Amino acid sequence: MSTRVVYSTGIGRMCPGCGWPQKDCKCSTGAGGKETVPDRITAKLRMEKKGRAGKTVTVVFGLPDNATFLDELASALKKSCGVGGTLAEGTVELAGDVRERVRALLEKRGWTVKG
Repeated sequence: MSTRVVYSTGIGRMCPGCGWPQKDCKCSTGAGGKETVPDRITAKLRMEKKGRAGKTVTVVFGLPDNATFLDELASALKKSCGVGGTLAEGTVELAGDVRERVRALLEKRGWTVKG
């Protein structure tokens, strides 16, 4: 007789410090999102529609993997563009095609923007 897991609600490794999954660790002991922010940042822009039921999303990627930096950037871009958005694996996703507005905002910060 073979025993195998058919269904599991387990979510993987947990952080011993805060109790959250390691990929979403909220404490300082987690390893995710601790990359230093360089002086010169090159951000890349792209527009996606695939897998989103035809909805357009502007994606800002190629950014440093620093959680506080990405949170602040996403918040500022969403507020300035007047759209919703989210963070996803080191990228900022903004609803709609707002590439030109985002490009202007990032260049105003002194960043190099590609795409």
